[in-house]
Amino acid sequence: MNLTILGCYAATPRTFTNPTSQVLEIRNRLFLIDCGEGTQVQLRKNKVKFSKINHVFISHLHGDHFYGLIGLISTFMLLGRTTDLHIYGPKGIKEVILLQLKLSNSYTAYNLYFHELTSSESDVIFEDEKVIVKTIPLKHRVYTNGFLFQEKIGDRKLDMNAIQNYNIETCYYQKIKNGKDIELEDGTIIPNEKLTFHPIPPKSYAFCSDTVYDESIIPIIENTDILYHESTFLETEAHLSEKTMHTTAKQAATIALKANVKQLIMGHYSTRYASIELFKEEAETIFPNVLLSDDGKTFEF
Repeated sequence: MNLTILGCYAATPRTFTNPTSQVLEIRNRLFLIDCGEGTQVQLRKNKVKFSKINHVFISHLHGDHFYGLIGLISTFMLLGRTTDLHIYGPKGIKEVILLQLKLSNSYTAYNLYFHELTSSESDVIFEDEKVIVKTIPLKHRVYTNGFLFQEKIGDRKLDMNAIQNYNIETCYYQKIKNGKDIELEDGTIIPNEKLTFHPIPPKSYAFCSDTVYDESIIPIIENTDILYHESTFLETEAHLSEKTMHTTAKQAATIALKANVKQLIMGHYSTRYASIELFKEEAETIFPNVLLSDDGKTFEF
């Protein structure tokens, strides 16, 4: 699992900071999460292949989280894209994107599929044989969701020494990986656990931005491996977090602690502060395992 931060600052793009966007690579799937202004430039800077992006998840319809989407869609068109693109976001995202394409006479040659979200409950919005994605309902000034990405349990790992001892042919390897026992020619049954090791434990990643402090998300993200949680303000500006429906670093750390996550990554910083290290210092008074996101930073889990 790899996470590349394309942008992680609040409100407006600046010379050296970008609004929210990130790429999660999980089981060879590439998911774009939010798409603030400048996302496609950041994708190029970080050498992310445009052609690998087939699923885009938009948390809410504030500009610093989706104003880069129409530009990215248009660039895909100019590059001759033919692969389907799936967009998951709040109701209204289809209307705003299609209106821009209509008025600019710039219809795509590839299929655009919009999956509009309206539920206030956590729902499964994407699933294949390797990954499942659920919404995390958040509380902000407009309808907002976070996203929980979970690996499914993979195949068991072959114990090649044991397999060779029993002279098992390669045509049975996938059956063994799938957890099946093997019957030898003499009728002997070899239990699967004698031929395999347990699969690598599946990982999970929760993206939560933007939101007020809200403990109702804890049951959804409980025991998650990595939690990205917005931390727009420090406690000294807690009154602003209440007014704008954002979270402080201390509050983000409290959510991480109560949800028993393994690792907290903070982001969506207000640019009023001299250093983002202040967010880490504040959060670590509550929760020990804190990392700071920053534009262009990559995490490997």
